[in-house]
Amino acid sequence: MAASPVLAQTAPTPPTNETLADLVRRQAAEIADLRARVEQLEGHGAASTSDEAPDSVIVVSAEEKDSGLGANARVVTLPYAPQLITPTPVERDIVRAQAAKDAGVTTEWGAGLPVFHSADGQFSFKPRGRILSDVGTTFGSDHDARNITTTGMRSLRLGFEGGVGTHLFYQLEAELGQSKVQIMAASLGWRDNISAKTSFDVQAGNLFNDRSFDGSTGSDSTPFMERSVVADAIAPERGYFGMGAMGRLYFPAGHLAVTVTGDTVDADHTQSDSRTAMARLHLNPLHSDRGLLHVAAWGFDEALNGSSRTLTPSTFVDTRFNGALRVQSGALTGATGTTGYGFELGGYQGPVWFMAEGGERRARLDDGRPDFRTRAYSLSAGWFVTGELPPYNPRVGSFGRPHVLSPVFDGGPGAIELTTRYEQVSFRNLPDPADGWSETLGANWYLNSFTRIQLNAVYWSVTDALPAYAGTDKGETLAARFGVTF
Repeated sequence: MAASPVLAQTAPTPPTNETLADLVRRQAAEIADLRARVEQLEGHGAASTSDEAPDSVIVVSAEEKDSGLGANARVVTLPYAPQLITPTPVERDIVRAQAAKDAGVTTEWGAGLPVFHSADGQFSFKPRGRILSDVGTTFGSDHDARNITTTGMRSLRLGFEGGVGTHLFYQLEAELGQSKVQIMAASLGWRDNISAKTSFDVQAGNLFNDRSFDGSTGSDSTPFMERSVVADAIAPERGYFGMGAMGRLYFPAGHLAVTVTGDTVDADHTQSDSRTAMARLHLNPLHSDRGLLHVAAWGFDEALNGSSRTLTPSTFVDTRFNGALRVQSGALTGATGTTGYGFELGGYQGPVWFMAEGGERRARLDDGRPDFRTRAYSLSAGWFVTGELPPYNPRVGSFGRPHVLSPVFDGGPGAIELTTRYEQVSFRNLPDPADGWSETLGANWYLNSFTRIQLNAVYWSVTDALPAYAGTDKGETLAARFGVTF
């Protein structure tokens, strides 16, 4: 019997599990994209300094949708301000951490190297690091030993960070630059909400200072090649890091940080640690979509022990890699403790920013001697010629990495910033007093949000009482840096 045409047709091939899973993933990505668009239309898609933090947004390109790659789409955790890049796992608040967990995406791009998430969103992990390569030349000094040309690695840092669930986070970094290995940030933290607009986090470990505007900004994000003399000279004897605990309270108009630490993690363990208590409060009393006012105050008190009781006042006035050029004094023995404090006033309007900082540190000496006093202040400003807003982070009151509008790697000009700074520092009430000041003109070219070329031209003046460079000396320093942060 001849087979009928109907009977000759084969039955349709049933869809495989892989095909169904791919379809579900594509539909989920499209739904998430539509939800993000609706939230933006309702006014909740852009971060502001006063509104409650929004959720993450899944960004899926048309090509990704057409090819079924929605499951591998980037999760872009919304930044704390439109001019910033997406926060990393340790920088997220509880809302952003929860949104990233619920997004169902395993790889997120936007902060250099990717952030990896487990399939269930419970774990996150990100490699991190920075490479800052410097070259500088000094001329015009009355002392030939200062007229030198040097190169160096300002920072060669490697580490990682991540989170478990939405509350627990961790980080570890090691500095390999300047011919030594040193543990930098190494901490474990917990975060949570107090109310709809108030949150907190607590960290324990080797912690980076929350002190002054420049001092709270990472070395890869400062607008100049070196931090100001306020950050460098009005500081605890242990420096920028200390082993201890820090709690931070975040609210819509600012944040408060309180820290108690001993010495650094690599300190001498044959003697008791020095103790440092520190606090910083920053406020943004005025803000708009394109402008903001920054006001802050901070202070610290430390009780010194062991070898920390010998102070050697010294700070930069140009760049880090001219060891002969410092504002410095001779060793001062018998210090029992120090107290420092400072104030910040700044802000931005459109692409222009300014910042004024000042502070004082008093070292208490034994045998009834008067306090050794350090005073410093700085005035700085900048202008993004290409129109970007300054990378001010309203959550922590410091600079971060900018969101470049037209990166070089996409065929654009990148972001170009012009900067200027005047700063002054003095050491008083000691046998070898010293002071110095400098004027800096700078230019920053951001190829993208995490690659930058810096140029600084510094005119400086130093007055020392030390025999090697006694008297007043003036000169110029030209320096450049190529930096990558990932």
